[in-house]
Amino acid sequence: MTDSSPPPASTPDTSSRSSSEKPPIPDQPLSSRDLEKTSETTSPNPTDLYGPAPDGGTRAWFVALGAACIFFSCLGVVNSFGVFLQYYGNHQLSSYTPDQIAWIGSLTACIQFLFGGISGPVFDRYGTWVIRLGAILYVLAIMMTSLCQEYYQFMLAQGVLTGLASAMIQVPAFAVVSQYFDKKRAAALGLVVSGSSIGGIVFPIALGKMLNDTTLGFGWSVRIMGFIVAPMMGFCCFSLKARLPPRQTQFFLWSAFTELRFLGLVVAGFFVLLGMFTPLFFLPSYAVSKGMDKILASYLLAIVNGASTFGRILPGILADKYGKLNIYGFGSLATGIVVVCLTKATTTAGLVVYSVFIGLTSGTIVSANSAAFSTCTTNPQNIGTYIGMGLAIGSIAILVGPPVNGVLMDKYGGYLEASLFSGIMCLAGGVVILATKLTTPEGLWGNV
Repeated sequence: MTDSSPPPASTPDTSSRSSSEKPPIPDQPLSSRDLEKTSETTSPNPTDLYGPAPDGGTRAWFVALGAACIFFSCLGVVNSFGVFLQYYGNHQLSSYTPDQIAWIGSLTACIQFLFGGISGPVFDRYGTWVIRLGAILYVLAIMMTSLCQEYYQFMLAQGVLTGLASAMIQVPAFAVVSQYFDKKRAAALGLVVSGSSIGGIVFPIALGKMLNDTTLGFGWSVRIMGFIVAPMMGFCCFSLKARLPPRQTQFFLWSAFTELRFLGLVVAGFFVLLGMFTPLFFLPSYAVSKGMDKILASYLLAIVNGASTFGRILPGILADKYGKLNIYGFGSLATGIVVVCLTKATTTAGLVVYSVFIGLTSGTIVSANSAAFSTCTTNPQNIGTYIGMGLAIGSIAILVGPPVNGVLMDKYGGYLEASLFSGIMCLAGGVVILATKLTTPEGLWGNV
């Protein structure tokens, strides 16, 4: 009987086992940064509880398709702003300078990334309801834009409301797809973002044709775009569902700003986003200045986005094999070189070829940017927050980049200075991205 009785609770074995299972109680209250680190080290890994990411299968690709519909609608319209800019300059906003009109598009792009810093953590903590609300607001924003006549109206509807709605759905879309893919994450995100390329083919061609070669007028041309977007938004609301439950830690992960890799990617992203939007905003106007027909000039954006389909899918596949930071860095360097060469394209054939090359190179940046931020954390429940916080800072560059280029064009009467400024910014970003590899275990020459 005495042999079968349990050992005393104070035996050395039990005491040591208990101390290894429970974290020590600190003498002083933990700071918010310590709480984040304690939470990540003591919380069970989601992979242990819910299994590894499927990296494929019907459900995973269904989620990816829903996310692609989001980027078809959102970035497809944003990538068409060059058509709007050229049209506004000749019609409703003819009394405004190019840099003033460019503020509308840059505000849209800025807000969608800036408030992604909020929508990412909101998704990580509360789930996909934020996507449904954003989808409704996005369709509303397009319809409200169709009613605008004054500059402030375009700013509110196309600039602010469209940007807010896009922010509510884009970063959460990245995050939910990242929960279903791990080893194939870059490839999956590349396929998702390729939806924006398809939208960038459809919308510039359709919008340019309707605005310049039909009697529909501005209002109905934009409303037709809304009717195209509405079913896409409905499908994404139905298909996007999180695989993992919401996390219960702090809203923002401030400890990320103590990590050199994250800080390096933030700085690099700022430089790259400062320069890469120049062709998307000003290529149609530049082509018209070289004597190209207005309708054909609007088709250049379709060519850019068509080429970027391959520029987003193929680098994503290569990134999973050769490293996300490698592909992101080299893509940024290549984009910088092409942007610098803008004014060397002076004929119709040259502009078409240039559009293909800028699409191939810049397409790499959009898909590789988010994939690069996902390397900063091993917990898939935190990916939305990391991507959102990183892109939020980069949004400042998107806000000031196109207007700065507009000022350069207005002051110097050409596009050379703007192309040099933007190209150098992309080159600087590419150098910083590759330097960020020094913070990884693989080092500068590793496949990371």
